Amino acid sequence: MRNSYAEATVGSLRAWSAAMEVTKRADAEASTDTGTESNPRNPVCSLRHFACEQNLLSRPDGSASFLQGDTSVLAGVYGPAEVKVSKEIFNKATLEVILRPKIGLPGVAEKSREQLIRNTCEAVVLGALHPRTSITVVLQVVSDAGSLLACCLNAACMALVDAGVPMRALFCGVSCALDSDGNLVLDPTTKQEKEARAILTFALDSVEQKLLMSTTKGLYSDAELQQCLAAAQAASHHIFRFYRESLQRRYSKS
Repeated sequence: MRNSYAEATVGSLRAWSAAMEVTKRADAEASTDTGTESNPRNPVCSLRHFACEQNLLSRPDGSASFLQGDTSVLAGVYGPAEVKVSKEIFNKATLEVILRPKIGLPGVAEKSREQLIRNTCEAVVLGALHPRTSITVVLQVVSDAGSLLACCLNAACMALVDAGVPMRALFCGVSCALDSDGNLVLDPTTKQEKEARAILTFALDSVEQKLLMSTTKGLYSDAELQQCLAAAQAASHHIFRFYRESLQRRYSKS
């Protein structure tokens, strides 16, 4: 049985999702442009606009909404908190991720993403500092307009920061798509994902842009894999810069 507080958060997240659906377009217009400039050789190699707001929910220990183009995810973090005896780990915290789709019940796709996000969080969270406790990340999809897994990773990171969970580094998600002509598209939309022959998503840390997690779908060569990874590492600099700017705006005193 999942953490009862985490389950209670789902209702709060869904309530916020309705409000976010109405305001997301206004937020996108006011958000910071973190995209790489287009160039003639690769006119679609750019990131969409980002927007982030933390400390939205009262129940979780930390929360964040992350907007990536028209893709939006709300995240709530509980913990470190008391853990059920059956899930207790004597030398580190038990980390759980719950992903809720915009409508309906979680399916196979959500369960797969949960595992990928949990693996990423476990790679950076210093769970040994809080043994025999639980840390639960609850993610609610507000809108999916492409690069959903990357947006979930970014929302989870900002919510963990808001909750004050100790981490050895920040992390971010970057999605890439390869079309039939071999062109690389960063942060693809739903339409671009449907037309792509391969989609690759990477999770990278903020210290050395090391690869924490990767998942792929479709056909690609080893050279294209390395090309996508290099593009994701370059894009991560823009995302981490956005993290810093977002946190500075929140904590700076005007």
